[in-house]
Amino acid sequence: MAKKQFKAESKRMLDLMINSIYTHKEIFLRELISNASDALDKRHFQSLTDNSAASGEEFAIRLTIDKAARTLTVEDNGCGMTKDELEQNLGTIAHSGTRAFRMENELSGDIDVIGQFGVGFYSAFMVSKNIKVTSRAVGSDQAYQWESSGEDGYTIKETDKESIGTIIELSIKDNTDDENYDDYLQPYEISRIVKKYSDYIRYPILMDMERSRKIEDSDEYENYIETETLNSRVPIWKKAKSAVGEGEYEEFYKEKFFDYKDPAAVITTNVEGAVTYNALLYIPSHAPYDFYTKEYEKGLQLYANGVMIMEKCVDLLPDHFSFVKGLVDSPDFSLNISREILQHERQLKTIAKNIENKISSELEKMLGSDREKYEEIYKDFGVQLKYGAYANWGANKDKLKDLLLFHSLNDDKLISLKEYIGALKDGQENIYYACGETVARIKAMPQIEALTDKGYDVLCMTDNVDEFVVKILESYEEKKFQSVSDSNLSLETEDERKATEQKAEENKSLLEAMKEALGDKVNEVRLSHKLKSHAVCLVSEGELSFEMERVLNAIPAKEKVKAQRILEINADHPVFVAMQSLHQADKNKLATYTDILYAQALLLEGMAIEDPAAFSDAVSALMADAVK
Repeated sequence: MAKKQFKAESKRMLDLMINSIYTHKEIFLRELISNASDALDKRHFQSLTDNSAASGEEFAIRLTIDKAARTLTVEDNGCGMTKDELEQNLGTIAHSGTRAFRMENELSGDIDVIGQFGVGFYSAFMVSKNIKVTSRAVGSDQAYQWESSGEDGYTIKETDKESIGTIIELSIKDNTDDENYDDYLQPYEISRIVKKYSDYIRYPILMDMERSRKIEDSDEYENYIETETLNSRVPIWKKAKSAVGEGEYEEFYKEKFFDYKDPAAVITTNVEGAVTYNALLYIPSHAPYDFYTKEYEKGLQLYANGVMIMEKCVDLLPDHFSFVKGLVDSPDFSLNISREILQHERQLKTIAKNIENKISSELEKMLGSDREKYEEIYKDFGVQLKYGAYANWGANKDKLKDLLLFHSLNDDKLISLKEYIGALKDGQENIYYACGETVARIKAMPQIEALTDKGYDVLCMTDNVDEFVVKILESYEEKKFQSVSDSNLSLETEDERKATEQKAEENKSLLEAMKEALGDKVNEVRLSHKLKSHAVCLVSEGELSFEMERVLNAIPAKEKVKAQRILEINADHPVFVAMQSLHQADKNKLATYTDILYAQALLLEGMAIEDPAAFSDAVSALMADAVK
């Protein structure tokens, strides 16, 4: 029998179809099962008006493995194909019999098909060296067999087939050094692929599985064959909430997403209209071990009418909600869609926007109604929300600012910015914050005392991203953020300010001598009245803070930066009196003591001493001098 060449495409196109559209070879089974499901849908639809299409047996898809012959067979009792349909659907690459059927019946609303036969079918050549398609159509007594080994064309001949439907027999390729094609002859591997991609096909997918059982009245076991339904058939996300049993959503989450704990929240949504989709989303109760590593991959599973087309669709989730797990099922996507095409899909962008709003709403609801649970997940995912507020020059800051929590110095617990504003003292103009390694270290900062004396609360910021976030936020409800380490922080009354200025003028030469002793370590040495029990502190001047300096300098291979430093001296502290005496009596000791005070200020700010050995020698000399 003479071979026919593929009508519309060249050998190169077939090669492209096989090797470029699909990332994983196992996808072929998803495509063939989806085509079989379509054929069953069509026969069911035809049977409503044509008695010849009716079937006395259950509609089903059967998979058969013959290891000896190296064949995998996919059989259905769907509508089947005539000779012309075999020619049209399989002789022209990328022709879609399903698409044509949908268009013919689009007004009925009674049929829902998912495959595109002419595209997905050819994925089977990724694992097959030869394919036979035997089919008998509804209303026909004659069956036909289409056969091809790939790019060299195909043949069609008459054959015998007792029942209506289609049998696709794949001759599986031999193993190579790079590929183990034997996997597609293993029942448990085939079962895994079905569960992964086609678990929610509405028709049973049947396969004979070998089982073992104990022989009665014996210690021996025997093997037997049992026909098993491989798929679940009804997706949990398409069930009415009232039909979902208690704990069923949670069990599905743990099984599907490999977690040992129940999720913190379950979000379900069903949207119909310009964009139609179901979504089942989960907020985990804890972070996976690799969440804050580059190995972690975000994304929701993407389904087309119950058939998984993408394991992790990154475009469905914004980065700040990358911890969310779940899936989206929509009839608006093709099984054969690629990541590149998805990026430009209007429907996908609409769905992603809706999902982002849904997650935000759920988190805000949890924050208000179940604070303990929210704080538990915030411990794991709060940093991600902060990165989201800071990223892209604060593009999402207004969406996320009310979800952020910071440790309150007054209340000794996490509070929101809204709660901070609600507790402002009369006359307080700013939102005060302090950065440090821990809350305990922040409490010990010299600048804190003046604020707490006035009853002002201070937000303790211990995450690397915190100060970058408040810099991008700038303000909240018209109250600006003010760092306790900012040189512009002023808590003095007008009288106190004038008194400080006068004292600074009187001690101008002392302050200049201390600045000279420190050189370019600081920009200025000045007096301060905001210090209480501490002798000195460091403050920063300009846009770059001490915390930002620390974070930026921790980045490998980045040019080092340095914040502009100002050393502030407590004008009412005994140490200042001692420095005044030294200024008159011993210029060398003044320089040494100035270095010690600067080192103390660095330690109080949580910064490293620049020369630990010199500091140690200076303190030792000071101690020795004290006992003379």
